[in-house]
Amino acid sequence: MSTSPQTRAFEVWHVQLARAIFAGIAAVMITFSPDHSAEVGLAVFSGFALATGIVMLVAAGLVYPVRRKWPAVLLGIASVAAGMAGGLPPVRSTILFFVLVIAWAFAAGLIETISGWRALRAAKRGELALGPASEARDAVVVGVVTLVLAVALLLVPVGFSLDYTVAEAGQTYTLTGIILAVGIFGGYAAIVAVYLAIAGFSPRKPQPLPASAETPATHDGGSA
Repeated sequence: MSTSPQTRAFEVWHVQLARAIFAGIAAVMITFSPDHSAEVGLAVFSGFALATGIVMLVAAGLVYPVRRKWPAVLLGIASVAAGMAGGLPPVRSTILFFVLVIAWAFAAGLIETISGWRALRAAKRGELALGPASEARDAVVVGVVTLVLAVALLLVPVGFSLDYTVAEAGQTYTLTGIILAVGIFGGYAAIVAVYLAIAGFSPRKPQPLPASAETPATHDGGSA
């Protein structure tokens, strides 16, 4: 008795597009906000992290098979925790923005990079348990970009301050470390949004069922 291919109501590309939407919202909010303070930056990051975490936790239950659940669960927990930590207005500060976003970026970046790298190695060996190679490459790229975010924020001095004058406007402005940091996060969100949107809309081959679910084991080697 043959079994027809099973399709899920939700696939990996749904997860990628959902993440792209929330990253895009974060990028737009920062880009068009004249205020790049720690309060605004943490508010946007908190919403982005919470939404991303919820998407990954839901995906762990609805999208990924057992052997591929752990990256989604870990990423979901890390993102929800970071989002909740940044969601309390009374504790928002410049130091908290740097500490929280850098810690999240390192954790999330390592989770996606390691899981994607393991999946790529499995794909090269011809194993399907950890997912297709295209999905693994997407995880590695997003993971590396997230690690770059952490390193970039580490290079920004928290107490940096530079006064500059725009002659045409006749005004003096101050560029601070938090303004740079919030802008860097906005740039990161824009890159992730574009990349995941492209990945989500890219055509992909149907995923075959695991070997144990495709055909029952036979011992006579004959064909029907």
